[in-house]
Amino acid sequence: MSSKRVLIIEDDPNLIDLLEIHLNDLECELDRAMDGETGLRKALGGRFDLIVLDVMLPQMDGLEICRRLRAKEIRTPILMLTARSEEIDKVLGLEMGADDYLTKPFSVREFIARVKAIFRRMELWQKPPDHAAPPAALKFGNLSIDIDKRKVTINDKRVELSPKEFDLLSLLASNPGKSYDRSRLLDLVWGYEFEGYEHTVNSHINRLRGKIEPDIAKPTYILTTWGVGYRFNEEL
Repeated sequence: MSSKRVLIIEDDPNLIDLLEIHLNDLECELDRAMDGETGLRKALGGRFDLIVLDVMLPQMDGLEICRRLRAKEIRTPILMLTARSEEIDKVLGLEMGADDYLTKPFSVREFIARVKAIFRRMELWQKPPDHAAPPAALKFGNLSIDIDKRKVTINDKRVELSPKEFDLLSLLASNPGKSYDRSRLLDLVWGYEFEGYEHTVNSHINRLRGKIEPDIAKPTYILTTWGVGYRFNEEL
């Protein structure tokens, strides 16, 4: 794995030190911030391969930082850390553009697995597994997908997708008719090489359908291949 720049925005110095030790083992170059305003300033002013972002921060919380970064079209992957266990906090983080989240307390092994997954996913999208560059733009009736700008429109009206939702949609739409099982989607979009996260695929597909499908009960674009997984409608 080539050297990566990581920004940690976290107000617990002991946790920062612990994460730094293990990220150094991955040959990552670290920067740190211990409050929200400093973290946002560094994230806006530097080039990073990953931002590790705590939700509860002094001066500005992590959700607001995430929202502002995505509003500025900064697509640096964000791994959110939260001490909250409520599902709504996780959903909010993903909807505002976070790529993944971990609920405290978490194991260092799990943290490193998530970081590696994010790096691997970015590398996969820089060099698609089919060894062929995806088209710059896709159009299916009223649905348009601009791969380069990461922009989705329906009837010329922009649809706001989280990074994972966009990655799922662009992968499926780039290969109409090809069925992907949940494990394969985990590998290609999340990079996870272990079982147990198939529910993540289901929840993201459901949210994605809720945003792009005219009738979620009778999907037009993302179809279920029974007994397998999901595919993009090849008849459009």
